[in-house]
Amino acid sequence: MGLLTIIRKNRQKEKGMRILFLGLDNAGKTTILKKLNGEDILSVSPTLGFNIKTFAHGNYTLNIWDVGGQRTLRPYWRNYFEQTDALVWVVDSGDRMRMKDCKEELHSLLQEDRLAGASLLVFANKQDLQGSMTDIEIRDALDLRSIKSHHWKIWSCSAVTGENLVTGLDWMVADVAGRLYYSTTASPKQAPVPVVA
Repeated sequence: MGLLTIIRKNRQKEKGMRILFLGLDNAGKTTILKKLNGEDILSVSPTLGFNIKTFAHGNYTLNIWDVGGQRTLRPYWRNYFEQTDALVWVVDSGDRMRMKDCKEELHSLLQEDRLAGASLLVFANKQDLQGSMTDIEIRDALDLRSIKSHHWKIWSCSAVTGENLVTGLDWMVADVAGRLYYSTTASPKQAPVPVVA
């Protein structure tokens, strides 16, 4: 029995997924998590380290690591990469000035060996604000179509209204589940096909 089979069997019992929420500061990562968890979103302050949330989604237990996005904290992101099943990259759709920085940080992350194969969900947050970039504009600004190493999907959303948060999470959970719990023939070295929005 191979190591991958043993890991898959252990995970099958617990049906858990390790999700990493990253993005630049003020993108809305913590607000999205609070909204998904049914918590009050009126009193959210910047994350100065990390938060861990665990909640059930369908038949799965999601262990979510929400890590602060300030420039001074970004070098510490690599401390959270181990055994990550999915990366949720949250983008402030109204922050046009930092879209280049956002793209560089994301593409740098995707080079990390410990994130290889992780599903990538991009939340184009703050769609409720006037003048926000569309998900298509953000897809192009982040050059998502060049990503061949990870399954990815972009969803426009709003942490305030809750629009598309559950839909995005559904896609991510289904993508991870297909890889971890149901796939028996896929080779670990086989590059996944990107999901183009």
